[in-house]
Amino acid sequence: MSGAAVGLAVAQILPPEWGGVTTATETFIYAGLTAGAALLPDLDSPSATVSRSFGPITQVISRFTENTSQAFVNITRGRRDKHCNNGHRTLTHTIWSALATGAGATALIGAYGKPAVIGLLFFFLGLGIRGLLPEWSKSVDWLWVTAASAALAIGVWNYAPESSFGIVLGSAITVGCVTHMLGDMATKAGIPAFAPLLPLKGRRWWNLKLPKFLSIRADGPADRFLLFAFSVAVIVQIGLVSSGNMRTIMVNLLHLPV
Repeated sequence: MSGAAVGLAVAQILPPEWGGVTTATETFIYAGLTAGAALLPDLDSPSATVSRSFGPITQVISRFTENTSQAFVNITRGRRDKHCNNGHRTLTHTIWSALATGAGATALIGAYGKPAVIGLLFFFLGLGIRGLLPEWSKSVDWLWVTAASAALAIGVWNYAPESSFGIVLGSAITVGCVTHMLGDMATKAGIPAFAPLLPLKGRRWWNLKLPKFLSIRADGPADRFLLFAFSVAVIVQIGLVSSGNMRTIMVNLLHLPV
């Protein structure tokens, strides 16, 4: 929900030279992509929603990601970092990973065009279905989610002009990943946002987190309140986007040029 809420807002302020989100439908597509990408960092955990999204395929990818992340931490750790025994909340929870994922998607589209776009839409809109419709996704076989993802990806491609992808799609992926990271940063454990490039006191994999009195417990009361707040934000923004007032509000709020 946080990915969708942030995506709805960010879509209104994308520079026109990027290929632009100009209609309500394109805004909803962008928000669907950010909602899906907001699950992506947890691909390093085989039990996470993203790792179950496409059955054994994402399970294999998840285990590879977890093992690779664990090895990467141990190779790059500082003299005061402990040996890593679990790759969750490590490499995929850094700002560098979020930027690289978005840039990689943009590069794929530049190199392979339509096939890359449809593949990326299929994957991230599929994650969006998982994230925004969790009860339905859990009640059906993963093949149904896969089929729905494929149909949605083809439908979006046929609706949206080819020029609207590329940087726009890449930015949606980065925005979704960063949104996920900000949510995890608010929890008591925090995340290694700048690891391993910015060491601190002999540690390269130190966790960035909020002060204790502001941090929340995952699945705790504050977490559930945030889910409610973001759900309300999504509903309100859908109404504003549909009425054509959302961009005006964002422009005035951020003092952007029209």
